[in-house]
Amino acid sequence: MKCIEISSPGGPEVLVPAERPAPTPQANEILVKVAAAGINRPDILQRMGRYAVPPDASDLPGLEIAGEVAALGSAAKKFKIGDQVCALVHGGGYAEYCVAPEVQALPIPKGLTALEAASLPETFFTVWSNVYDRAHLAPGESLLVQGGSSGIGVTAIQMAHAMGNRVFATAGSDEKVAACVKLGADRAINYRTQDFLEEIKAATGGKGVNVILDMVGGDYVPRELKCLADEGRLVFIASLGGAKAEIDIFEIQRRRIVITGSTLRPRPVEFKGAIAKSLRERIWPHLESGRIKPVIFKTFPLAQASEAHKLMESSQHIGKIVLTV
Repeated sequence: MKCIEISSPGGPEVLVPAERPAPTPQANEILVKVAAAGINRPDILQRMGRYAVPPDASDLPGLEIAGEVAALGSAAKKFKIGDQVCALVHGGGYAEYCVAPEVQALPIPKGLTALEAASLPETFFTVWSNVYDRAHLAPGESLLVQGGSSGIGVTAIQMAHAMGNRVFATAGSDEKVAACVKLGADRAINYRTQDFLEEIKAATGGKGVNVILDMVGGDYVPRELKCLADEGRLVFIASLGGAKAEIDIFEIQRRRIVITGSTLRPRPVEFKGAIAKSLRERIWPHLESGRIKPVIFKTFPLAQASEAHKLMESSQHIGKIVLTV
């Protein structure tokens, strides 16, 4: 099969086309003939040598795919050969064939193409796990999404809006702010020209939001604590603005604030399978009705993965970047 290898840690140019034997599915896995693969920030970090690949994972980048089931492991019973699926994978997505645990695969939502479906798994699994399972965003509560125009951001905005939550978002340009509002944010804030703390306080009558989904960290954290309502939850999924922050512990005590976070890739297959089940039951109907839609900024052929990485690192995109295979 054709694939994309990381020749050595470095810039986008270290992504090089290569050929390898197609993988063989283990007992509870399926082999997918890949039609498209999503690009995600962990792929960038892995390429740079700043994201440790689990010892049981493929060294090829790529954490989400969509395509056709080409083979079944001996114990795989959920799908049949020829089924159209998308899946969260443990690496190896930048390739013509990729294995996936069958419980981490989902049918492509009715009405969507494989290209569109390839943009779903990594962000949808991450948002559901952190916003609903971990931060317990409840009906009637509000959510602030930092980085609302990112792949995670467009997913979180649409998911929370579809679930009936009030959504706020930050973004780095007026164009991106407008995109967040169009996707369902009640209010979006240009963090380059506005103070998100002041804007959130004004929009909530001084109460603050119930949950913040943060991929920035750093000097955002003290302001985020002040943005939270009493008993609010701050959940970290990345620290693009810095891994360290100064916090007021008394404020956490006084207002019963919860600070948490998670990473998805190291979690066991059973954990990810439970997320897949929740998505199938709670979110897939919204995708099939059109209430939630994939947001794809640009596609590239597999051989141009380096160009796709350059675009992601420029942060000029709104939504997802996808490789076609």
